[in-house]
Amino acid sequence: VQLQASGGGLVQAGESLRLSCAASGSVDVRDRMGWYRQAPGKQRELVASFTSGDSTNYAGSVQGRFTISRDKAKNTVYLQMNNLKPEDTAVYYCARMALSPKYNLWGQGTQVTVSS
Repeated sequence: VQLQASGGGLVQAGESLRLSCAASGSVDVRDRMGWYRQAPGKQRELVASFTSGDSTNYAGSVQGRFTISRDKAKNTVYLQMNNLKPEDTAVYYCARMALSPKYNLWGQGTQVTVSS
């Protein structure tokens, strides 16, 4: 397993969670890394990512609430999620991003459920 995600759970609206994605093998978190999510019946969407260098990018729906970070020494990427909303409920996936998402290297998902 090259990308191992953890940290999901059931929380109430307004609470916080931090997801972790531990990379191993050939994956280096200094690569282009991102967090995606997929809600039931919806397409997988990019939530947060590192673009060039340490620059970051966020989906509009999470801007100001989610923060992507990485610990290069631990080879781990994080997603801090604050002020969670029921619409944030989804399976969250970390990925090493390729030029096209269909070539991404995916980790297994971690379920986040936010109750109202």
